[in-house]
Amino acid sequence: MNKRYWWILITYALIQLSAFPGMILLRNMGVSQDRIPGIWSMISFSIGLTIVLLLLIPDMRNRHLTRDRSSRGEAIRWSIIGVFMVFAAQYIAAFLEMTLFGIEPGSENTETIVEFARAVPSFIIVISVLGPILEEIIFRLVIFGALYKRFNFWIAGFVSSLIFAAVHFDFTHLLIYTAMGFVFAFLYVKTKRILVPIVAHVALNLFVALVNVVFYDDLMNLQRQLEEMSMSMFIGGLL
Repeated sequence: MNKRYWWILITYALIQLSAFPGMILLRNMGVSQDRIPGIWSMISFSIGLTIVLLLLIPDMRNRHLTRDRSSRGEAIRWSIIGVFMVFAAQYIAAFLEMTLFGIEPGSENTETIVEFARAVPSFIIVISVLGPILEEIIFRLVIFGALYKRFNFWIAGFVSSLIFAAVHFDFTHLLIYTAMGFVFAFLYVKTKRILVPIVAHVALNLFVALVNVVFYDDLMNLQRQLEEMSMSMFIGGLL
C-alpha cells in the first residue's frame, strides 16, 4: 500500500474520532443536542472527503493506465446493473438472517442515522453522497484493493466487509454488510472503476434516506389510508 493510501486511512480515522471533540465544540457554541451529530458530520465528512480527493489526484491523472478498465458505456451499464444487484443482495441477506438466525429486519445504526437526518435535513447529503463516496474509497479502493493484491477475491471481500461492519458498529447484520461488500467489490473488480460501486452505494443510501426521512410522513399517511380502506371494505363485506 502506497504512502498516500495510508494518509487516506488516517484521514478517515480522524473523521470518526473527531465526533467527540466536535460535539463538545458545538455544544459550547449553544447548538441544540439533537442537531449536533448531524451538523458535525456535515463538517467533518466534507473536510475529510476534500482531503481524500486531493490525495487521490495522482490516481485520477493516471487512471487511463489501468489495464482492462471498462469503457464509459460499460461503466454506465454496470452502474445500473449494480444498483439492482445491491438491492437484491441486501434483500436476500436480510431474508436469510431472519430465516436462519431469527434476526429481525432493521438496524439500530440506520435508525440512529435517520434520527440525525430528521433533526438536520442537510445530513441527508452525508448519508447519500459524502458517506458512500468515502466508504467506497476506503473499503474498496484502499482496503479491498490492498488485500486483493495478496489474496483471492473472497478473502479480500470478506475481510473488507468485516471491517465495514465494525466501523458501523453493527455485527448483528454482518451477513447484510458482507453481501453488500461483495457486490461493491465485484463491481470494482469487474470494471476497474471505483465510480461504479460508488453509484450503487449512493443509490442504496439515497433510497433509504428518501423512504425514512423525505417521504416518511407521506408514506405513513398513505399506509393509514390503505388500512382504513381495507377495513371499510371488510366491514362492507360483512354487512
